[in-house]
Order: sequence, then C-alpha cells, then structure tokens
Amino acid sequence: MFGPPTKKRKPTSKPRPWAKQSFTLEVSILSGPMTDSFVRKNPIISRTIVIRGDQTLAHLHRAIFSAFDRDDEHLCEFQIGGKGPMDPKARRYGLSIAIDDLFDEPKSHGSVERTTLDSLGLETGDVFAYWFDFGDDWWHQIAVITIAESAPREQLPRVTRRVGKSPPQYVDWEEEE
Repeated sequence: MFGPPTKKRKPTSKPRPWAKQSFTLEVSILSGPMTDSFVRKNPIISRTIVIRGDQTLAHLHRAIFSAFDRDDEHLCEFQIGGKGPMDPKARRYGLSIAIDDLFDEPKSHGSVERTTLDSLGLETGDVFAYWFDFGDDWWHQIAVITIAESAPREQLPRVTRRVGKSPPQYVDWEEEE
C-alpha cells in the first residue's frame, strides 16, 4: 500500500540505481608505433572523454578509436586492477570474439559489449589500461578524473579536451629519415 513517506531518506554517497552517473576519463597513449620525430613534437598525447556509467566498454572503445582519429578496427582489451599492462591479476575485458575464439583458456573477465562502466566499481583516481591492436600494441592509460552523479544532457561519450596530435595508425617508417 502506498502512502505518504514516514521519514525522509538520508542522502547517500552511492548513486541511486536510476541515476545516470557520468565519468570523466583522461586517456593517454603510453606506447605504440610512432616515429621519434612525432614523439618529440607530441610528448603528451591525451584525450579527455565524458561517458555515462550505463554505457559499455565497447562505447568507450569507439570513443577512444574516434578521439585518436583511427580508421582500421582491431582487437582491443581493457585491463582493470593490477599494477600495469599485462598484470595477470588485472581483470580483463575484451571483444566477445576474442574471448570465445582466440584463447585456449578463458583469460578475460568479461565482454566489452556487456560490461558497463558503472559495473566496474571505479573510483576517482583509479587508473587502468587499454590495449588496442594486438600486433602493433597501442597501449593507453585511462585515469578516472571525476565521477558525477548525473550525466550532461548532450550526447555521450564526448571528447572534451585534446592534447597533442593524433599519431597515424600506421607509420611510414621511411618518412623518419
């Protein structure tokens, strides 16, 4: 039976399940196939992305892909926890095809298509890894800058800041000379 509330609820620091959190993430390229001259001209390459908590790691992957002006899809993986890239203690989230077909034993904790940012238990200050293109090994660090209890009204994910030029996805090593 519904009626008037008997007492007011206290505000909590945890988001309400119906609230749409938003995450501000700084995505920095740590390594990948870049020429020395490109690295000298762009010592820091990062993008700040705002994304809703109910969006998936696949949404984040596509936002990163677009933010760094890439045009050729490859496998990717997010590694959360641990002490750096390829730490066996990290929780790993990949594309369903990679989880199902490429590994002899399950090495992934979940699918990027089904895992939301809200479900990861991230906190402000957390840092995790993003690995794109398992052949060229583009490594990124993702830092959680802020977590807001509401999402902006505009379309998300969205890039809000760009530092450095986007490196070409494929390097012409002959241009380095």
